[in-house]
Amino acid sequence: MSQGPIPFMTVKGAAEAINFYVAAFGAVEVFRLTDPGDGRIGHAELTLCGGRFYLCDEYPGFGAISPDRLGGSPVKLEVADVDAFVAHALANGATQLRAARDEFYGQRTALMGCPFGYGWFVATKVEDVTPAEMQARWNRMAAG
Repeated sequence: MSQGPIPFMTVKGAAEAINFYVAAFGAVEVFRLTDPGDGRIGHAELTLCGGRFYLCDEYPGFGAISPDRLGGSPVKLEVADVDAFVAHALANGATQLRAARDEFYGQRTALMGCPFGYGWFVATKVEDVTPAEMQARWNRMAAG
């Protein structure tokens, strides 16, 4: 059985991040493993919009560092309804960085920030656009 790559995110405060992602994005926690030495979350699995992602607390000596140490990190998700997804996330503590808008490549997109340093770029397909038409639209936009 093959599956695509699974994102693995590192945050400061994984337990709080899980609570946020459940409330704001509708994620579901599958399970978590807690470090017996200090209580940090060494691994958690969550589902979101039909996909799975992993989450852990920082372990700098192991190379697991959060966006706070890196200056941010973008994440892109395709969701069924970007406007509803964003409205729910904003009502639960996300920060709007760019309002939803239709893009030349056939998606409606928005950008939000979460309290754990990630930029969440969400998108919904609104029309089928061929690569040739995408390029033509981009060329027209660039020309003014």
